[in-house]
This record gives sequence, C-alpha cells and structure tokens, in this order.
Amino acid sequence: MINVELLKAICETPGAPGFEQRVRELVLREASPLVDEISVDAMGNVIAVKKGKAPKRVMVAAHMDEIGFIVTHIDEEGFLRFHPLGGFDPKTLTSQRVIVHGRKDLIGVMGSKPIHLMKQEERSKQVPISEYFIDLGMPKKAVEELVAIGDPITRERHLIEMGDCVNSKSIDNRVSVYILLEVFRELQGVDVPYDIYGVFTVQEEVGLRGAISSAHLIDPDFGFGLDVTIAFDVPGAQSHEYVTRLGKGAAIKIMDGTAISDYRMVSYLKQLAVKHGIPWQPEILPSGGTDTAGVQRHGKKGAIAGAISIPLRHIHQTIEMAHKGDIRHCISLLKAALLELDAYNWSFDNKGDGGGPKKTDDIYGML
Repeated sequence: MINVELLKAICETPGAPGFEQRVRELVLREASPLVDEISVDAMGNVIAVKKGKAPKRVMVAAHMDEIGFIVTHIDEEGFLRFHPLGGFDPKTLTSQRVIVHGRKDLIGVMGSKPIHLMKQEERSKQVPISEYFIDLGMPKKAVEELVAIGDPITRERHLIEMGDCVNSKSIDNRVSVYILLEVFRELQGVDVPYDIYGVFTVQEEVGLRGAISSAHLIDPDFGFGLDVTIAFDVPGAQSHEYVTRLGKGAAIKIMDGTAISDYRMVSYLKQLAVKHGIPWQPEILPSGGTDTAGVQRHGKKGAIAGAISIPLRHIHQTIEMAHKGDIRHCISLLKAALLELDAYNWSFDNKGDGGGPKKTDDIYGML
C-alpha cells in the first residue's frame, strides 16, 4: 500500500527548524530523478518542478523541518539547557531520549526534578520546559569538546508499524514529504496541465517561513498545503472535538487558525474524491496553521489555495501515529487534483459544481 521503508528513512532523518541539512540531502536524492528541474533557494527550500502543458503555476508545499530544540547553556556539571524550536507539550518530555547534533551526534536524556523530591503542591502541576535539562552522561569538559551553544537537538525515535498504522517521531510533517515524493513518482511519464512546483519547505514549525519566501518567488496560480492535522478520536474526546478520525480517509481542509481555504478549491477536492472513490473527511482546525497560509497569501497576486491533510494522533508529542490507508488516500487525491486542474470552472460565478458532480448528496455522501 505504501513504501514504509522510505517513510521510515524520511521520518528518522534529523532536521530541526533552520537545521534541515540532512533531510534536505535525502529529498534531493529522492526527488531529482522524478522531476524536470530541481533547485535549493537561499533559505534552503527544495523546489522541484515538473513541467506542464500550459503556463500556469501550481505550488504544493510540504515542510521538511520537525519540532526540536536548540542548546542554550552548558552548566558546570555538563548538563544542557535548551529552547524549543516549535510547539511542545512539556508533559511528554520526561525521560525521553534525544539526539544532540554537535561535532558528532550524542544521545541524551531529558530530565527534571524527581517526583520523590517534589513538594506536594508541585506534584499536581505541569513541569515547565524551562525546568528540564539534558543529561549526556559526560562531564563538562567532555561535553564542551563536542557540543556548542546553538547546536540543534531532535527526538530519538524509530518508525514502527502498529496494526494498520505507522508510529514514529516527526510524522509531522515527514509523511507529507513522503506523499509529495510518491506523487511525483506516480506522475512520471504523465502529462500534467500546469507546471507543478513541489516545494519541500523549511522552518514551518516556527512560523511558515520557508513557504512565505518560496511562494513569493514562485507566485503560484494554485496552491496546495500538504500537512498533518489532529485526529482526536480517542477515549474521553467528544465527537465535536475529533477534527478528523484515523482511518476515515484524506482530510480536506476547510479552515485552520491561519487560513480559510478557497471555497472553489474545497469543492474541487470534494468532487474529485467522490469521482475517484477516495474516502475523505472535512477538516476544520480551530487553532494552529500550516504552509497553506503562506502559499495562499504570499505570491504577488495571491493563489487559489486549499489543503490536503493527513489525520494524526498524538500530534506534537514524542511519538505520532498515522493510518497507512489515509496516507495512500492522500497520495491518490493529490495526484488527481494536479491532473485535473484545467477541467474545473475556477471563476467566481462557480456555485460549487465546477463542471463536476452536481448532486449535493454525492459530494457529502462519503463523510
């Protein structure tokens, strides 16, 4: 169904925001044989281009970076203090292994005050990130020979298969890197209507920075964000809190905290899913955002933009989990979306049928 070994390699390759060198090398190696042109811009975004039949530009953004940390201090005992790069839930950090990327990679463990030494009132409170440290098991002199202030830190976790799912660190957003590569692979030898700019962006987790700069450069007519979204379909959650559900298909973004998808793009993606028998579900994410906002707003004229999202449990935690079927459905939907852009009515007088299925029951029948 999916190439788990490739996904595993992508997820396990380090690349904190601003330090995407290793994952960028992997992307360049995998993408180069699949596209007509490939380049790296000044920020480090990888821009892979497949030429189309007409001079319109389609941008698909999948960010390469993963949430991580940066070394801020080495104390007298050799313990590291750090600052997060991206959003973390502190309660997930206790006793977790990390990799400090200094002059060589070093395994460390996150530590904080033992519960045995906490006062009663401290035990009921969440330990703030500022009270965590990293223990390398080495004295200060040895640490300073290998680690410097400003070195990046990533989580140490491997990808495994669990039932119908994959479980790993950094599925956010390495699964989208994988999906974009697989779409390019499936489009080899296939004519596409417009030039496709697949952009593997940097620094999304700290403010959509790579997407903003690359969208300004490319100035796309159409834009697709490709990222994960919350699947909160777990015990204790109420149905209105789910956002999406694992195993129920590709998510079509209606809005998130930084972007409202173009209604024409939402309709287009829904109709394609129905046409091709691709399971799908709507996504409204109350807060948080993705590269979709950068793609939509930062070209010179703006873009008709939307997003395909991959449902993800345990998001922004030590491990994350996605359903292999959902991943496959996202590949299929993105591929169809890129192939049929020229067959849809993109004018503002489109009331939602766009030349596709006109029955409302058809559009909503796969929820």
